[in-house]
Amino acid sequence: MQLHEIDDPDDDRLSDYRDLTDVALRRVREPDEGLYIAESAKVIGRALGAGHRPRSVLVQRKWVDDVMPLLAETPEVDVFVVPPAVAEALTGYAVHRGALAAMHRPALRSVADTVAGARTVVVLEDIVDHTNVGAVFRNAAGLGADAVLVSPRCADPLYRRSVRVSMGTVFQVPWTRLADPRSSAAELASAGFHVVALALAEDAVTLDAFARDRPDRVALLLGGEGHGLSRRSLADAHSVVTIPMTGGVDSLNVAAASAVALWALTREAP
Repeated sequence: MQLHEIDDPDDDRLSDYRDLTDVALRRVREPDEGLYIAESAKVIGRALGAGHRPRSVLVQRKWVDDVMPLLAETPEVDVFVVPPAVAEALTGYAVHRGALAAMHRPALRSVADTVAGARTVVVLEDIVDHTNVGAVFRNAAGLGADAVLVSPRCADPLYRRSVRVSMGTVFQVPWTRLADPRSSAAELASAGFHVVALALAEDAVTLDAFARDRPDRVALLLGGEGHGLSRRSLADAHSVVTIPMTGGVDSLNVAAASAVALWALTREAP
């Protein structure tokens, strides 16, 4: 690999990393097969382990020895070595973990390929907070979900904050984006899934009651932070499930709710 010492944040070779503020990232979605940013040696290692290809790496000088072993299989990659002040001036934030990689975005798989063989699938509908998306992926990986599907308006799992919060598990859990969320329940039902909406509803059954006799294949629908699941999703679901609450609190943050639901749905799975 080629090491390039750079002290100028305006160097054209660093254009992939320029102005990576959260606001900028939310405004512009990378195109399919474009780029995404992996942050920290751990996350970069997980991305490489999943077969993703780096276009370049930006690393602070004191982190070079931690990052170089990860790139042994990609000797053609340019490694830009910069001081901390240049990294912050370039990206718009303090790069605390020392390294960023501009990674080639892989093509998305079909829904059918993504859920093939899965018993527990998580479906995210219009969850726009990148932190919540990353946390749900981490829960999915740690609590035994086999795949994640995201709606067209859902925050990108490969945005920097999502990847970082997930601790790189977005590269571990198979996922793809739904083309038309209006037909997602029907598509999952035709694939043999019992579609479960996690929501507050008068006809909802408790999570414990549902988990005691869970169907073999379950697709768990989780709604956005403000309004929850759409009326159509609630109507199309085979079951509506709720988490019993106390203390005058009626619901949990979507990431916390996903952890509770997945633990209940997978704890007795073979």
